[in-house]
Amino acid sequence: MADTLIHLLVTLLFPPLLLGVIGKTKALFAGRVGPPLLQSYYDLGRLLRKGSVFSPTTTWLFRAGPIVTLVAIATAALLLPLGRHAAPLSFTGDLVLFAYLFGLARFFTTAAALDTGSSFEGMGAAREVTFACLTEPTLFFALLTLARLGGSFSLTPLLAAVEPATWLRGGASLLLLVGGLFIVLLAENCRIPFDDPNTHLELTMIHEVMVLDHSGPLFGCILYGAALKLFVLGALFMHLVVPFTTGNALADWGLFLLAMLALAGVIGTVESVMARLRLVRIPQLLVAAMIFTAFALVLLMR
Repeated sequence: MADTLIHLLVTLLFPPLLLGVIGKTKALFAGRVGPPLLQSYYDLGRLLRKGSVFSPTTTWLFRAGPIVTLVAIATAALLLPLGRHAAPLSFTGDLVLFAYLFGLARFFTTAAALDTGSSFEGMGAAREVTFACLTEPTLFFALLTLARLGGSFSLTPLLAAVEPATWLRGGASLLLLVGGLFIVLLAENCRIPFDDPNTHLELTMIHEVMVLDHSGPLFGCILYGAALKLFVLGALFMHLVVPFTTGNALADWGLFLLAMLALAGVIGTVESVMARLRLVRIPQLLVAAMIFTAFALVLLMR
């Protein structure tokens, strides 16, 4: 019960802090002070106090998009164990639901963008689903590889099976998974080198262009959902990178939170030392990630 309560509190309160760490890391590389570490929390509070403006051309899809997206990602967070603790929801085959919840979130995000009738937002939606055709197989290959390693089709036991000894037994496969999942982590969360959440260049916008017409609390749902998605995929990634346990429940939670903050710092570093890729280069890198995870599965099935 205590672990479930901590899981819920961490899931609800911690994700916006990751964006603050990324912003601080980028500011450090640029020699600036940067926004406050808690700026994302301030932004969410400000948006919740504002009103919303709706175009007369939009339907219920436009209003439902951000809410369904947030609920889908929050449900995925309940299926994923954090650190070395079991997930609140767990059943055989939940890894398939976990992957499809992200697909459901993407569907409603793109549908809400198309519902505006804007060709500009339609362009962003088309790019989003095109790149998703490459990231989703990568995620499935990664989950199947982990299922092969853990001998289960449930996220809690298969991720609990990833231990230091697992690296000794299948280090090559896990190394390929780490590379592939990190690329997916950046692509799915619209981070450089795939996208820039702070961009204002029309011809290069992908995710940000789809949410231009949202405002007020609905836009707050979008920002919070983006932070939560980064948190969930980051937690999945850290199961491979930090497969350790301290033997103490509270210490394991502290280790998990420190690992997530370190991951945010790594993402901020990547965004500081790399430029955004040309649009035609993005599919090539996503195909490389898919090949990494596919080869990881092949190595385990020899």
